[in-house]
Amino acid sequence: MSVSWRDMSDPSTLQELQRWMEGREDEHVEFKAAERAYGHDDLLRYCVALANEGGGVLVLGVTDKRPRHVVGSRACTDLGAKLKQILDTLHFRIDAEEVPHPDGRVVVFRVPSRPVGTPRDLRGQYWMRSGESLVPMTSDKLRQIFAEAQGPDFSAQICRGAAMSDLAPEAIERFRTLWVRKSGNEELRSLSHERLLADAELTFDGGITYAALALMGTRAALGRHLAQAEIIFEYRSSDASIEAQFRHDHREGFFLIDDVLREQINARNEVQTFRDGLFVGSIPTFNEIAVREALLNAVAHRDYALGGSVFVRQHPRRLNVVSPGGLPNGVTPDNIIERHVPRNRRIAQTFQYCGFVERSGQGIDRMVRTSLEEAKHPPDFEGTDAWQVSVTLHGTVLDERFLAFMQKLKHESSAGFHLDDLVVLDLVHRDEPVPPKYRDRINSLRDRGAIETIGRGRGQRVVLARQFYEFVGKPGDYTRRKGLDHETNKQLLLRHITENAQIGSPMADLQDVLPALSRGQLRGLLNELRQEGKAEPRGTTRAARWHPLPGSRAAEPSDGG
Repeated sequence: MSVSWRDMSDPSTLQELQRWMEGREDEHVEFKAAERAYGHDDLLRYCVALANEGGGVLVLGVTDKRPRHVVGSRACTDLGAKLKQILDTLHFRIDAEEVPHPDGRVVVFRVPSRPVGTPRDLRGQYWMRSGESLVPMTSDKLRQIFAEAQGPDFSAQICRGAAMSDLAPEAIERFRTLWVRKSGNEELRSLSHERLLADAELTFDGGITYAALALMGTRAALGRHLAQAEIIFEYRSSDASIEAQFRHDHREGFFLIDDVLREQINARNEVQTFRDGLFVGSIPTFNEIAVREALLNAVAHRDYALGGSVFVRQHPRRLNVVSPGGLPNGVTPDNIIERHVPRNRRIAQTFQYCGFVERSGQGIDRMVRTSLEEAKHPPDFEGTDAWQVSVTLHGTVLDERFLAFMQKLKHESSAGFHLDDLVVLDLVHRDEPVPPKYRDRINSLRDRGAIETIGRGRGQRVVLARQFYEFVGKPGDYTRRKGLDHETNKQLLLRHITENAQIGSPMADLQDVLPALSRGQLRGLLNELRQEGKAEPRGTTRAARWHPLPGSRAAEPSDGG
């Protein structure tokens, strides 16, 4: 790894350092005394933060309070090795310079700016500076950065050759009605079509935008100017069907076809029932909110520069919406809930005027929320690539008992549940581990009586609360899940100790038997075995090995069934 060395005896270099020291510490310069050392992770975070703020320098060996003075730093003595570590972790190059100042050694890290539209991160966390501290980058700041990478808004561009006669009057009137209802502004009723569309920024100086065509264009107009705006609906009665049993090509503005399209979907939308005590409830296979959001996202975020159409393919238990153009820069199927980068802002803005969406990018949140509330698989994006976005809504209720429980929680909770709460409940119900980014939701869910925790630290387990098992009429399952695990773990330890009676079992081996438990939890189980006269340690503390006592026998551990 090469280091950006310069002749530091050059007076101009020392003058540059002196100028930084006399100036104001801002978003491009950061000083740290670091007299003895400087933490590697701290260095990485500051590099990320400076890159996200347009690049800058991190100076070690200088106090950060004015008047600043050189104190010298012994940090990062092997700059070549340090730069290699930085590159291996952050995947972008940092230059470093060593300044032999008369008052001590100064190290300068020169950090380049991030690329346009791409924030820098450290292990998935985006950092920025706030005063003298580093903080995670705000969602607004991230949205601003991601938006940089998007080209001009296609939907806001004027379509040459298009005229007011290309827009359907009934579509304009529907837009007017929706806008009045959402805004409460009755004055909109008296505006001419031309003034109404101009106020909505769907026309400019009489020119018709592609957004106006996509939302209000007649069939003939779309055929001439924007044929790819069509939405093709297909229904297949089974996954094995090659030919669609029903197909309809919707080549008109969205305000002309959205009701018809939803009617076609609902006509084939089966109703599923579930039992809640003596009451039998029902839900549609495809939640209307989720379907609407999938369609709105396809219209607002597709790439109209590509010639393909939007396809809506319905099967009895799944509905797939495919739109041309891959995900916007910076958005992936894994982070699509958190990152919202509208591709066609003018269309998205018009949907907000109508009340179709409350804020840009909220559609994915709603699709996930409705799926989890109805005990279904969340939407998946399998089939998404650089050329298309594919979202599939799954309609099968996975567990009627859990569905009834979720409906009960929803009706009893005045505060409602955060989307992350629903994700945690779904994971716990499926006996899946809760990832670290959701762990902060566990305490609130426990306080609300939705879940319970067993143990502490790494070995902590999360289960649904007793009320779930009582609600579904299986209190024994609760006892088994919460109460028997402790005894099962002891039996596993005793079995291992018994099978290795001749050589004994060191603590390291016993930790391998129950890797999810902390060392303290493991010692607690072993102490119980000793108190019960089943096993004992022999030898000094570090070299101690556990041996079975006469008459002890390990029972067969429960298989959890």
